[in-house]
Amino acid sequence: MIVLDKTVISDEIADNYFLCDLNKCKGGCCVEGDLGAPLEEDELPLIDEIYEKIKPYLSPESIKAIEEQGKYIFDEDGEYSTPTINGNECAYAIYDERGILKCGIEKAYEDGKTSFRKPISCHLYPIRVTKYDNYHALNYDRWEICMPACELGRKTKLPLYKFLKEPLIRKFGKNWYQKLCDTIEKPKEKAIKNP
Repeated sequence: MIVLDKTVISDEIADNYFLCDLNKCKGGCCVEGDLGAPLEEDELPLIDEIYEKIKPYLSPESIKAIEEQGKYIFDEDGEYSTPTINGNECAYAIYDERGILKCGIEKAYEDGKTSFRKPISCHLYPIRVTKYDNYHALNYDRWEICMPACELGRKTKLPLYKFLKEPLIRKFGKNWYQKLCDTIEKPKEKAIKNP
């Protein structure tokens, strides 16, 4: 376990490799699971604000689900999350020409329509953040659907924390991320120098 500022980070985040392989998983993390994507409370007004800008990217089924359920829901876990289409894929997910699920919010961002990229829980996946009173716990959410990403990460030797550099900086800042890298990498460097 790594303790850094007000975060507690699972060793699995330092010890595992990861690189999304969308050709194999088809964006399954947007459809698998019991609920939609977790949302932070400060993301709710952003979604309200940008909805009309992302609506043209969404399917008729997505729009119908959002109009019926709302732009976000207060779910059974007592948290906010995105609505889903018939209890399956996130209502903001869109299929590309290859049948891969992607984020309609992120597509609008890529096209310069909004400055909000996508919910931080999606951007950080497969890291899940649990908030406690005095700290955040970061855990690796390991499941079968991401096995191709684990294999590709091992092949390319891309550590999970480096794959998620951008969202980790977005959530916790550059200084925090540099401290994380230093904490993980310095002991390895010493071990290599002193076998």
